[in-house]
Amino acid sequence: MKNQLKHAPTAVHLPADLPQALLVGRVWRDDVNGPCVVVVRDGEVFDITAGSPTVADLLDRDDPAGFARTAQGEPLGRVEALIEAALSADASTHSPRLLAPCDVQAIKACGVTFAVSLLERVIEEQAGGDAARADALRVTLLKDIGADLSAIKPGSPEAEKLKQQFIERGAWSQYMEVGIGPYAEVFSKAQPMSAVGFGADVGLHPDSKWNNPEPEIVLAVNSRAQAVGATLGNDVNLRDIEGRSALLLGKAKDNNGSCGMGPFIRLFDGSFTIDTVRGAELRLLIEGADDGFRLDGESRMREISRDPLDLVAQTAGAHHQYPDGFMLFLGTMFSPIKDRGAPGAGFTHKLGDRVSIASPALGTLVNHVQRSDAIAPWTFGVRALYRNLARRGLLGE
Repeated sequence: MKNQLKHAPTAVHLPADLPQALLVGRVWRDDVNGPCVVVVRDGEVFDITAGSPTVADLLDRDDPAGFARTAQGEPLGRVEALIEAALSADASTHSPRLLAPCDVQAIKACGVTFAVSLLERVIEEQAGGDAARADALRVTLLKDIGADLSAIKPGSPEAEKLKQQFIERGAWSQYMEVGIGPYAEVFSKAQPMSAVGFGADVGLHPDSKWNNPEPEIVLAVNSRAQAVGATLGNDVNLRDIEGRSALLLGKAKDNNGSCGMGPFIRLFDGSFTIDTVRGAELRLLIEGADDGFRLDGESRMREISRDPLDLVAQTAGAHHQYPDGFMLFLGTMFSPIKDRGAPGAGFTHKLGDRVSIASPALGTLVNHVQRSDAIAPWTFGVRALYRNLARRGLLGE
């Protein structure tokens, strides 16, 4: 379901340096009745499934960028046409049509990696999921903390000293433990094959009344725990449900349509590196379909408290392997608090909202907000993928 908001020109949804960007992703083709791996080179889209039946296979190559740059493929037209089709009112009838750019990889996410998001998680916890209490708690917490949490390195002696001070005051929180303690919060965001892509509806659990998008950069990591590219992600968050209990994290985070990614994975090469990610800025734009609401904000990766590669190392290594690779959401500093409705109630989604998450090197991810029980059900999983590839004769040894 698409709302009637006028969308931006197609070009803004793609990397600003599109001719230099090496993009890989997935599309659905009706003529093969299944998903295909594509590469975008100089703005042209090529189906390279014959040489790489899954994105996970491509990312596991010794030189993913080299393979994607030279792989033979079937031309599918200009990338702008894919973007335009994904934003049209009848997007589901188009072929090929964009899918989330990952497939069989695990989908993991890191929490409270920015000082601002740390404060908001503590507020959720102390508010018990009640949005009406958030504003007053925010004022009290900022006064009580008395320290710039963004200047404190997690796991450092300074962090441990601050931790002891909070314990003595009876103000310690489990969110502060992962925010400034030695161990990052890394959780399973969604199941392989369940993410939705550019232009798709994202879902809110029908029980949630206080929720928000979380704009993030997502690293594409192969089975050797090497970050080989990045994309944009929306870690849809249910603040009231997680706020009731951290043990409800799964219910708050993993629902139908609760994970958006895209438009493409940009592979690391000479023009785009992990340092580009470290210095990236993200813009979040939320536009209400019926109430004229507009919220515009920015998130800066340079303010992250843990280096992206440290987050990869905390996720995978000798302690935990991912033989199909994984996608890793790096966290966000942006928790929208602008009132929408009653004063002091803060932000929550309304159905029909359009959420745009943008970064110049990665383009723009656009999704529309609906209920998770009202959007298209997730039916095409890993078994369906491999049955489809087998019928097409695309599975080698």
